[in-house]
Amino acid sequence: MNTTVTVALAVGALVVLVAAVALRLADRIGLPSLLLYLAFGVALGESGLGVEFEDVGLTQTLGVAALVVILAEGGLTTRWADVRRAVWPGITLSTVGVVVSVVVVAAVGVWLLDFSWAFALLVGAVVTSTDAAAVFSSLRRLPLPRRMVASLELESGLNDAPVILLVLALSERLTGHATHAWYLVLAEVVGELAGGSLIGIGIGFGGAWLLRRLALPLVGFYPLVTLALCVLAFATADLAHTSGFVAVYLCGLVLGNAALPHRAGTIGFAEGLASLAQIGLFVLLGLLVSPDRLVDALGPALLIGGALLLLARPLSVLLSLAWFRVPFTQQVFIAWAGLRGAVPIVLATFPIAMDVPGATQVFDTVFVLVVVFTVVQGWSLPAMARLLRIATPMTPRDIDVESAPLDELGAELMQLRVPDTSRLHGVYLPELRLPEDAAVVLVVRDGRPFVPDRETRLMRGDQALLVSARGSRAEAERRLRAVSRAGRLATWRGESGSPSQTD
Repeated sequence: MNTTVTVALAVGALVVLVAAVALRLADRIGLPSLLLYLAFGVALGESGLGVEFEDVGLTQTLGVAALVVILAEGGLTTRWADVRRAVWPGITLSTVGVVVSVVVVAAVGVWLLDFSWAFALLVGAVVTSTDAAAVFSSLRRLPLPRRMVASLELESGLNDAPVILLVLALSERLTGHATHAWYLVLAEVVGELAGGSLIGIGIGFGGAWLLRRLALPLVGFYPLVTLALCVLAFATADLAHTSGFVAVYLCGLVLGNAALPHRAGTIGFAEGLASLAQIGLFVLLGLLVSPDRLVDALGPALLIGGALLLLARPLSVLLSLAWFRVPFTQQVFIAWAGLRGAVPIVLATFPIAMDVPGATQVFDTVFVLVVVFTVVQGWSLPAMARLLRIATPMTPRDIDVESAPLDELGAELMQLRVPDTSRLHGVYLPELRLPEDAAVVLVVRDGRPFVPDRETRLMRGDQALLVSARGSRAEAERRLRAVSRAGRLATWRGESGSPSQTD
């Protein structure tokens, strides 16, 4: 066996194990886990254990691959019921908001740091994009208005694409390789975003149709095929010279909201793979940085980060959301919650790979900015929500139903768990009023399975197996969702079990 390969496998395994412990530690002390991963990478690097790593091209390639996985997971775990009313605010934040932030940050760089306009715009573009991984992991644990969180999630999922295109265009201009006028570049960006959207949505719907009709030989193939479809959307869009990042996020969004077999297992697999991608990416970025240079970058990083947090971001949010009747307190929170993470650091490798003059300065500045302001913003989000009085009380949760096809029987096997806040608690099985060709066949309570009868009540924490005819699965799931929200009198209360419209 090749010793180098063995050592690499051992180091990789140790990195994952240490990162898992670090994640638990980060949750306990309220520190964003990405900082611990970055610190681990720095500790392994040239100023720590002495591992020398300066391959910017490999970092960029692996960074793009990691972002693909992270965006796919973000799309798969985003509920359309939550984001449908936030589509236009999210799109506006990821386009108009990006432009405003880039221009404001660039102006600060020109006036206070003596940057040229082209270089200042490049710096602004690199630091503007909010990080999907940071936003998803931080906000989904807080009791916040759904529409507000959905706006932030959509922004973080969609703004990577225009920012990457902008960084590439500005890098080409700074190296003298630009061949088109600015308005032609703008038209090209719009065309790439539109094309990527169409490809991502098309592959998402086509993949959902295929997965519902396939009976794969192993349950573990469903998560693999779902992730493969998302990666295919990225690759297809990129080969078609459109935006692969928009395509992968929208493909994941479509697949994550389709009635797919083994959906819960697929989501769990995607979350685990995205976490692994984050760990590897942050450790790699930590290895790439040279700590000796970071002291010189501290001043510019604090100045640019302060301008971004206190001026550019609030102004971009105000101009983006003024048309959508978003309460002012929520606008303030959205401005504060524009979290940065791996994306700006990965973007900072693009100018280095393209030999842009001063690109190393950009990388060091962005690295310090992300570390400092992730601490400031990440720790303060719960306090900010309480201060602005926008934290929402816990409401009855929708149930998660995982289905698996039983092809030879023309039926569907469904599994559900009764959440602690669900109004399914205490409901007799006949009161569910499931379709005639659907039934609860097994209940597991406190680890003990039993076959229910008409006198069985569902309780908090119960897990249940249901079987229905294939054509009745959607109706049975709607009925379960309705009772979970409104109780046994769901129909009288006007609850149909359709996707939630609550803010």
